[in-house]
Amino acid sequence: MPRVCALNNYGKFDDKQLDMMDRRVEPRLLCADLVDVQWKDQTGRVRRSVANLEDISLSGACLQVERPVPLGTPYRITYPKGVLNGKVKYCVFREIGYFLGIEFETGSRWSRNDFRPQHLLDPRKLANRSANRAKDEAAPEPAA
Repeated sequence: MPRVCALNNYGKFDDKQLDMMDRRVEPRLLCADLVDVQWKDQTGRVRRSVANLEDISLSGACLQVERPVPLGTPYRITYPKGVLNGKVKYCVFREIGYFLGIEFETGSRWSRNDFRPQHLLDPRKLANRSANRAKDEAAPEPAA
């Protein structure tokens, strides 16, 4: 079970609440890519780091980072051709680091044409392939 960022203003959520907060209307694409990120800490100091982009959709992303970030913190993701601006919607600690849910600001939407993360995978296509393969294997062979 994941531990939640337990510092003030980081929010405490159980798994069900987190799942509800992390739902997006558009499809989420799994990926693995490094992106530059920037935010201001509680003292107003600009912080910069590198994050692992775990998944992305038109309106949000999930990042793995080394430090917790308070809910509502404006957050900037920089990629070679541009920037995605958003706010931290959740912050959860899992065994290997903190995972941030970023909701992009209005007017800041991801486009595959502008930024195509490495190892981009649409899980719906993978599920469809698996289902089709299962149908093919279950179909009776034609009589000779």
